[in-house]
Amino acid sequence: MDEATHQLESAAPPPLPAQMSLAGRLFNVFATPGEVFDSIKGAPHSPANWLVPAVLLVVISWISIAILFSQPTIKQQLTEMADKMIEMQIQKAHVPEAQAEKMRQFADWGVKANLIIGPIAVAFATPFLWGLIIWLVGAKVLKGGFGYLKSVEVVGLANMIFVLDAVVRSLLIVLTGNLFASASLALLVKEFNPENTTHILLSLVNVMTFWLLSVRAIGLARLSGASTVKSVIWVFGIWIAYTGAMTGMQIASRAVFSKAGG
Repeated sequence: MDEATHQLESAAPPPLPAQMSLAGRLFNVFATPGEVFDSIKGAPHSPANWLVPAVLLVVISWISIAILFSQPTIKQQLTEMADKMIEMQIQKAHVPEAQAEKMRQFADWGVKANLIIGPIAVAFATPFLWGLIIWLVGAKVLKGGFGYLKSVEVVGLANMIFVLDAVVRSLLIVLTGNLFASASLALLVKEFNPENTTHILLSLVNVMTFWLLSVRAIGLARLSGASTVKSVIWVFGIWIAYTGAMTGMQIASRAVFSKAGG
């Protein structure tokens, strides 16, 4: 009898992961992301898993921008930075004064529009773009049996760290009075210069970014069944390749413009 019972227990399917409420998923992704992703892996697709973090990111970003613009020092830094960029373009192109004034007005409008539209683009594009990467690596390369929308959910939930990053970054900017302050090695720089290659590289060593990438890697591991180490190598490798390429292009472009201006 005991042997028959043991055989039945051995043949029984493994218990399903405990289901979490949406609020539980949003908060637990900070501390126990593996459990969160296990709970959604076999569940029906839920758009709320990526939509709610996206909306939160937009709202928090807009509130943060409003707070920063209420700080005269920060507002002045942003204005000076935008003015410097447009003046460099005007000088290089030898634009007449009448046209230059229109360019300044357009640039001012563009900066404000970007501050409004930027958070929307990041919040809603990231789940689908990084979701595509997670799906291609996990489902195609690592042979995991999951769909694209499930990877969108994982990336969307991981974006709760983006929400926290928006709060942390805003607090650091207000406390330091530096528009470029972040939870990175750039905090060691007294006067951050966005045109300084060393300063740019220091800003890339960001605790919040590494946390976000680690959570995405855990999501990839849980969906694909691959090891966490292998998933971390994939996620961080892709980020390093993309970030390195973009940073290299920025540095090269700045060098070309500097020679042209000289």
